[in-house]
Amino acid sequence: MDTRFLETFLLAVDNGSIAEAARRLNLTAAAVAKRIHALESELGAVLVARSGRTIRPTEAGAAIIEGAKHFLAEARDFKSIAATDRPSGQLRLGAFQSALTGLLPDILKSIGKKYPQIDVHTMRGTHEQLYRKVIDGELDVAIIVQPPFAMPKGFDWRLLREEPLVVLASASVASRNAHAILASEPFIRLTRNSWTGRLVDGYLRKAGIQPKERFEIGGVEAITVMVDRGLGVSLLPDWAPPWPEGLSLAKLPVPDQSFSRRIGLVWPRASLRIRLINAFLEQAAVAHARARTRKVAGKKL
Repeated sequence: MDTRFLETFLLAVDNGSIAEAARRLNLTAAAVAKRIHALESELGAVLVARSGRTIRPTEAGAAIIEGAKHFLAEARDFKSIAATDRPSGQLRLGAFQSALTGLLPDILKSIGKKYPQIDVHTMRGTHEQLYRKVIDGELDVAIIVQPPFAMPKGFDWRLLREEPLVVLASASVASRNAHAILASEPFIRLTRNSWTGRLVDGYLRKAGIQPKERFEIGGVEAITVMVDRGLGVSLLPDWAPPWPEGLSLAKLPVPDQSFSRRIGLVWPRASLRIRLINAFLEQAAVAHARARTRKVAGKKL
């Protein structure tokens, strides 16, 4: 059985669309449909039902989903174990939105040069979602904020970057004290049910600031655009660039620099793909060192 056919079937079912599966696999919709049809022919059962542009698994398709996932996971593990000379196989990586653009590209470039045999599959999600997927074995490694609690035994976390909190404001109010701005201007808050939102809330509580809340939003990029449009000010981590383009913002450091978002990697120690994980950790450290060197060099210019 061709594992690509199973992967294609699962991706199509997960997304509810052959067209979306084709986009993610960089194939034509006809090629995706052909793979699914070949799998159906091999198994002797119809696996998906079509309704317009959407699909859903049939009873037979739903019955094989969990088994197919385990089968593919074992196949990837076998490939990784069998590679005795250099790390090889598929690495399932998770990253939150700003890490996908600010941290991950340099890491992927570095790992691609040294370990071209490693096939990195990325997934985007919130810190909380990605952490749970690593714990549940759905991801091999993830770039997330350090969890605000002790992790289970058997899992490790390594720091990549610290991001101090900064007050975001328009140029018209940037000349004032950071705390005065937070206390007096309309405040756009990062949602409190996120780990980073809890960090922001902890700072405000310690500083004794009760902001005039206007909005509570889940995305840091969206908040920066709203600040640029004059809708309020915010308190956010100074994340790795690039930031949204075309914005006119002032970043004001807060007095208490002990509050920072700690970005790093989380992974299971006993994974069968530990050689792939170690290769990724190695190249993440290399990319981070290069980024710090560029930053220092830029300051000296």
